[in-house]
Amino acid sequence: MSLALPRSIASPDRQGGLLQAEHFQIAYATNDIDRACDLFAAQMGISAFRRLEGELPAGGHIRVELAWVGAVMIELLTASGPGSAIYMDRLPTQPGFALRHHHLGYLVNDVAQWDALLAKAAQAGFAVPHQNDNAGFLRSCFVDATPLGHYLEYILPEPAGLAFFRDVPAN
Repeated sequence: MSLALPRSIASPDRQGGLLQAEHFQIAYATNDIDRACDLFAAQMGISAFRRLEGELPAGGHIRVELAWVGAVMIELLTASGPGSAIYMDRLPTQPGFALRHHHLGYLVNDVAQWDALLAKAAQAGFAVPHQNDNAGFLRSCFVDATPLGHYLEYILPEPAGLAFFRDVPAN
């Protein structure tokens, strides 16, 4: 008897809803990314990450740690300074270690699907508080899915972005 669970593959059907794109990522925001990485290694069995960090367009700083677990990418993120609120706004303001679910990530196949997703977000009355176009790497945006309590991130990768994701370590 096979214990494999048959699943349908997400369709790039432009008529589907906001959750109809290809879900591939679960992300957590933290105020101490080294401690979060240690927690994921010790308690979740995820110890091999690939780092991505740099300046935010507004001048702040972001650090992201990425790891594949089967077909799901785990993302840990932290940010500070100008432009960091979109990443850190749902963490508690009290002192001490914090780690909270931030977003579900979805892959977008092409510009037509991208445009359709932005239109669907507007039609649903959801804000799109952040968009970024890192030419040659990827385009991304956050949809504030308020009833769900977290963001939905959509990523339209270019070849360099796809290559980067392929090089994220498997755990």
